[in-house]
Amino acid sequence: MLSNLFLGALFVLAWTTCAVQAATQITFPELPPTGHAQVVQDNFLGISFELSSFDTLWGKTDTTLPSAIQNYLSNIRSRISHNLRIRIGGNGMDSSTYVPDQEAMIVLTDPDAYFNDIPADFGPMFFYVLNAMADAVGEMQFIIGLSMQNPSNDSNVVELATAAVQLLGGRLDAMLLGNEPDLYAGHGTRDSYTISDYIPEIAEVLNDLHNAEAGDLISKPLIGGPTTCCSWDLDDVITAGLGSDDYKYYSIQHYPTYYCNGPTDANTNMSYFLSHTNIPKYVNWNADGVTIAQQQGVPVLDTEYNTVSCGGSPTISPTFAASLWAVDAGLQFAASNMSAAYLHTREYGITYNLFDPPSDTSTEPNWRTGSPYYSTLVLAETISPNGSIIVDLNVDNSTTNVSSHVAGYGIYDNGGTARGKLVLINYSNNTEHNFTLSTNTTHALGLRVLSAPSVNEQTEISWAGQTVWWNGELDGVQTTSYLECRDGCTVTVPGPGLVLALLDPNASDTDSFYTGNSTVAGAVGYISAASQSQPTQFSMAWVVIAWAAVGLLFAA
Repeated sequence: MLSNLFLGALFVLAWTTCAVQAATQITFPELPPTGHAQVVQDNFLGISFELSSFDTLWGKTDTTLPSAIQNYLSNIRSRISHNLRIRIGGNGMDSSTYVPDQEAMIVLTDPDAYFNDIPADFGPMFFYVLNAMADAVGEMQFIIGLSMQNPSNDSNVVELATAAVQLLGGRLDAMLLGNEPDLYAGHGTRDSYTISDYIPEIAEVLNDLHNAEAGDLISKPLIGGPTTCCSWDLDDVITAGLGSDDYKYYSIQHYPTYYCNGPTDANTNMSYFLSHTNIPKYVNWNADGVTIAQQQGVPVLDTEYNTVSCGGSPTISPTFAASLWAVDAGLQFAASNMSAAYLHTREYGITYNLFDPPSDTSTEPNWRTGSPYYSTLVLAETISPNGSIIVDLNVDNSTTNVSSHVAGYGIYDNGGTARGKLVLINYSNNTEHNFTLSTNTTHALGLRVLSAPSVNEQTEISWAGQTVWWNGELDGVQTTSYLECRDGCTVTVPGPGLVLALLDPNASDTDSFYTGNSTVAGAVGYISAASQSQPTQFSMAWVVIAWAAVGLLFAA
């Protein structure tokens, strides 16, 4: 067995260095360019959930947490040093009511509700489940939504905020005041609603939160907003008066296109999601507002993103193209001075979901892994525990060259002070792409690969040799290849695929790849507490053997 693994390691190395086409030269400066000062943490990418379907994913009580969701969340939590970011909100939460004496976690209140806005009554079990999951999987920080649909009667908003502060304690990261208020008028929630209407109403609700019966609920910054998506620009909202309030975060959310009215040329155009050229335009739609926020020292969050809104596009959202795109967009958010981004998932059957239970009424067993989920693992391993600065390297002029099928990011680790990693993306469906690093960039590289047979693939996807199979369990041997690079080297990225390259993997001040078994729950059954997972002997043997192969290269 060991001899076969050794030969496998050498094969990976040989495959990595083979030349298949003219190479793209990587320019990776020793320090990030001036103006790239935003250090992001390894929990940069969070997950966003809708309230109405939350109990179908996280379980209905704090003692019946589905094993699969524990594993899906633990796979991410095990790869980061900071609290896992979780947001629960959406249009449905904006229309829902907190009922303090309700025993059930969630009760849907309108069987005829529009599928993009499902109201519910929810009770304290909601908070008990959040705490139980954090106890089982590892620490989390939660963002919840507070409604702005009826600010003149905000007693339930104050009641919900009181419960959140008291029951979540230090795990409460923020409360977002309103969800997409820029669409209130268009959705018929409010009549002719404008920024001028919104700002004074915000002031009224903030005043009530300061003067709640339970005391000052926001004596320390806990409020975020405006959580706009479409019709209002963040800079206009800030300058209209939001900037005078003590906000913890400014929040926005955005999708490239939508599926609300069925298929169109835009929401079925796979090629849009296979070109890095479109990423900066998509991410920087509120760049002026982000700049103002930086000047004020207020972090900006993108609290909801995915490929296609209103449930996704069946020809795009569940494919490997979406996996690559979600990584590219996530890194671009970080490179564009955002402080966090949340990948959105919803109820059973939605095509862009990160994971799906076996049905809309069952949580055990046999969950399905959605293609966007893989982006969470990649980004968790990309950003340093000590913080990183992310820079779009514009390889192959990919930010403007519409013919380019690649993208590349430089990751400056240790708080942005030193070159640490590269992320190299190849969107081509059938052609490998070579990237060349010059002499003295690094002594060696550790390489992990995200790959699939084609951009249309939905299930046969692997990260570092492992596929996230039923119930969030990683199947296969965790693999890392190594490449000597003292005199320069060439990295081949499969088409389609992505390579995360760790510079100088044996140096004492370098990050290390996550190794081991990150699942915490069995395939069937419920658990309410988790033990710390340890690296498996098999995966650790692979690491040792791969390093032995590196030693042979250095000795040659």
